[in-house]
Amino acid sequence: MQLEASIGIQPVVDRRPRLDEPLPVTLVAVNDVRMPAPAGVEIKLDAFYVGLLGFERMVPETELHYRAENFVLRFEVHERPVEHENLRPQGIEIPSLAEAELKLIHSGYEYVRQRGVLPGMETISLRDPAGNWIEFVELRSI
Repeated sequence: MQLEASIGIQPVVDRRPRLDEPLPVTLVAVNDVRMPAPAGVEIKLDAFYVGLLGFERMVPETELHYRAENFVLRFEVHERPVEHENLRPQGIEIPSLAEAELKLIHSGYEYVRQRGVLPGMETISLRDPAGNWIEFVELRSI
């Protein structure tokens, strides 16, 4: 069955600028995050943060800056070896721990899945290609 309009209605083109979709990751932080990285791991960092997690690489390409939905993750490149000031992981909220775990398995990253103190709280802890500890937390909307 085909419906025909008896009135000549034409669709109106919306000329307002379109907003980009929000990025799927957010940083657990109160400001932009700075982390150290050894020289020579830029391609691995791109594959990890952009390809695996969904961050957006910022311009200029000469700097290692990745945009999450809320803040920017900035890497300070140092000559080897890089000394980490602490072992505290950087929290990253992702849409699904199960999907992230499958991507980590297929990419060959070593990780640890942990259960939290509260019921239903699970995280994935691992080291990024620069050797920084990060922790994935599933984003749960209320």
